[in-house]
Formats: sequence, structure tokens, C-alpha cells
Amino acid sequence: MTSEPSVLQDQSVSRVDAAAQSSGKAPAFDFEPHNCFACGELNEHGLRLQLHLEPGRSWTEVVIDKRFEGWVGVAHGGILATILDEVMAWSLVASDNWGVTARMSVEFKRPARVATTVRGEGWIVRVRRRLVETEGRVTDVDGNVLAEAEATYLIVDEDTKRELQARYGYRVRSVRALAESAMPQDVAGRNGAGVVDEAGR
Repeated sequence: MTSEPSVLQDQSVSRVDAAAQSSGKAPAFDFEPHNCFACGELNEHGLRLQLHLEPGRSWTEVVIDKRFEGWVGVAHGGILATILDEVMAWSLVASDNWGVTARMSVEFKRPARVATTVRGEGWIVRVRRRLVETEGRVTDVDGNVLAEAEATYLIVDEDTKRELQARYGYRVRSVRALAESAMPQDVAGRNGAGVVDEAGR
């Protein structure tokens, strides 16, 4: 299990950037502070997820606060769904694509306790033109699967992508760094899944 990400000190740098620095890898881009419920550090009521990017995948670790409780002592299922949606969506960003959620299904395996650390992971499974199929999971510190998900994202067009990049202060630090985060033909990981392109290769 990866150790807890360091606490963000500089509010002028995004949590995605800070997470990359804490992992010892040079971040491929900067992302300015924003108000997203899942990953925005400006949202005092949100999860404030610190996201880590790898080729074709994304992950985060977070302590689920008691304010996100559903049943007594148990995290609300919607919070787990939010974590899954976020890491799967950011797996697209790791391949220099931006997308919106078209559909998502979640299977809850066991209760996630509040005030405990969970790990969310998302990865790309298949790309079909503008549709990207992903999978994700949330586990506890012992590696027990709490929830699994499948989702399809619609890649936005280039004009919308540039508009979003400008809105959120997206800045590529170097072409090489971006290339290192590009989607590979085969993404190997603990899930054992590979990326399949629209031709089925």
C-alpha cells in the first residue's frame, strides 16, 4: 500500500501536481485550484482527493470523513461512487484526453467504514473512437475490495478540450513529460487489463 500523500501547503498549485511531486515523479502538467466536489481543494465541503496519474490509469487515497456517513459508521455509497468516477475520469487525462461520464455502474462488495483510509484506482480498458471504457475499484488498507465499477466516458472535441484547459489553467510542463503520461497500447497493472483500441488490437 502506498503511503499517505503529503498535505498540500501551497494553495496556488493543484492537488494533482502535489500528488505527483509526493510520488517522486515530475508532473506532466499544472492544474490550478478549483471547486470540484471530488478533487477541488477550494471546496471546503468536498473530498479534496489528491490524484496520482500513471499511463492510462489514476489512483488516490483518502480518509473518509464522518460527515460522509450513511448508516452509522458506514460511508455513504454515493461517496464511493464519486471516488470511482473521479479516478476513472482522470485515467483519461493521463492519456491527454478529457471526457465526460456517459454511464457508470457500481457494484458494492462490503461496507466502507468512516474515519478509515480507502484507495481508489481507475484504468482504461478499451477505446472506441470517442468512447473510452474504464474500470475501477475501491479497496481498504488490507486490500479488501469495497466497490467495483465500470464506466464509459465520451471524449470531448478539441475545441471543448482547449476551453476546459484554459478554464482550469491546464499547462503542459514539457512535451516529454506529457508523452510519458500518454496512453500505452497495453496498460499493465494489478487489474491485469490491457487497453484495446477501436480496431480490437
